[in-house]
Amino acid sequence: MKTDIEIAHDYKMQDIRDIAKQSGIADENLNLYGNYMAKVPVGQIDEKKVAESNLILVTAITPTRAGVGKTTVSIGLSMGLNHIGKKAIVALREPSLGPCFGMKGGAAGGGYAQVVPMEDINLHFTGDFHAITAANNMISALLENFLYQNQNKGKCLREIVWKRVLDVNDRTLRSIISGVGAKANGITRATGFDITPASEIMAILCLSKDLDDLKNKIGRIVLGYEHDGTPFYVDDLGVAGAIAILLKDAIHPNLVQTLEGTPAFIHGGPFANIAHGCNSVVATKMAMTHAQYVVTEAGFGADLGAEKFFNIKCRKAGLQPKLTVLVATLQGLKMHGGQDISKLKEQAPEAVTQGLANMEKHIDNLRSFGQSVVVALNRYDFDSDQEIDIVRERCARLDVPFAVNNAYAEGAAGAAQLAQIVVETIEKKPSDPLVFTYNDEDSIEDKISKIARNLYGARSIFYYETARENMKMIEDMGMAHYPVCIAKTQYSFSTDAKAYGVAKDFEMNIHDLIVNNGAGMIVAIAGDILRMPGLPKKPQAMFMDINDGIITGLS
Repeated sequence: MKTDIEIAHDYKMQDIRDIAKQSGIADENLNLYGNYMAKVPVGQIDEKKVAESNLILVTAITPTRAGVGKTTVSIGLSMGLNHIGKKAIVALREPSLGPCFGMKGGAAGGGYAQVVPMEDINLHFTGDFHAITAANNMISALLENFLYQNQNKGKCLREIVWKRVLDVNDRTLRSIISGVGAKANGITRATGFDITPASEIMAILCLSKDLDDLKNKIGRIVLGYEHDGTPFYVDDLGVAGAIAILLKDAIHPNLVQTLEGTPAFIHGGPFANIAHGCNSVVATKMAMTHAQYVVTEAGFGADLGAEKFFNIKCRKAGLQPKLTVLVATLQGLKMHGGQDISKLKEQAPEAVTQGLANMEKHIDNLRSFGQSVVVALNRYDFDSDQEIDIVRERCARLDVPFAVNNAYAEGAAGAAQLAQIVVETIEKKPSDPLVFTYNDEDSIEDKISKIARNLYGARSIFYYETARENMKMIEDMGMAHYPVCIAKTQYSFSTDAKAYGVAKDFEMNIHDLIVNNGAGMIVAIAGDILRMPGLPKKPQAMFMDINDGIITGLS
């Protein structure tokens, strides 16, 4: 079979203006980026139409290093819905350069279920990530300058919590000393970098309703604390408007297309293991304004992306998904069932059966939110019918509709059965109104406990001293009502990345609590999760090249 990039090159893309017309978006409402990409102004969102659209969330079992293919299923399902005569749009996150050049090689779907132009989407796209990086680091530069210029006037901060960001996996930047050298180089201090998707600016962009809302949220960002504990905000620098200028284009959703011409909005890109892991509210609502069915995704497993999609994004944006699709693969189930990663392509019915416990836990969790669930098995060419039947039979026992997704190999036709089952489930048994895991008025400790105990299965939660101190500080500042965003490994329900299946009777360690006052959430750092990834022994960059203008290695 051809590589993803070869398949993408074979497709003759339609003019983006023609794609927009399918959805009722006029040419004058497009900001064009060439012939195949455009931004659609947030003013085109119609809340009445949003309320009438059917929102479908795609999430997954706990991912393994063998992959799951959640984005491929999301794209394939949107294409499948159009294939059976429905009007559908897919709303996705933007890929991050760091993982593309590190582990993934690309994040625009796969096979015949891709969004295009895939090279542009995987690389610089319309510049949103660069704008977020520049905005974040401009705040850093303005803060450092303010402190430098006022250091002889008694103005200093006891603690600076704002970090710079870069959309590159670079472990050497996690902890650094800045301002080294001559006095004119600034104030020497310990600091560090996070990756751009972990920036609070990214979260703010994804949770804002328009440019004014984004500017107000930026102004509320906490940069540090004065000696008496008083928070120091971006508004104290008087630069929120200047930072918003850098994001004036980035706030608008990006419109592209799938391989079969289904419209796709791709906007925002936080990771679900270190941030809230959902595409922007404006992209989701823009899609819902212009389609009968909208398919969106949330990062990693349902314990991360889906939990945050419901408890953070839906809570803030007033969204009510009609259904959740849970993606599974036989390889993933086998790994959760104890099969060695080197033997996942071999038949192992017993391992599949054992691994189904992970799928069942996710189904139970999704149902706790009031969601109707459909299981989609993302099929690979080496999967056996016998093992697929094991999953099908278990879903029947659980009263969960089941479908095999073969969009990777067959495009829209390979997702037609899944699309039909999704439509029938929405019509006959749509999700109940959302039931959140916790209430706004719950304490921070209660919110974390309800997630960790009820959704992860933790026995207890241990807080390091720094986390306890910051919890009290957040409470004293009157910010404890915010939802909680737990940052932890994506490979397990627990904080142990090697605890596959369903981890039980474990203690969860909270190392730190970080308030994102602008985004309106509290980030809890659990286990040894890092907000600046490192590169593997053989980064994907080693296998990338460009010759005669043709890129290779973007899988």
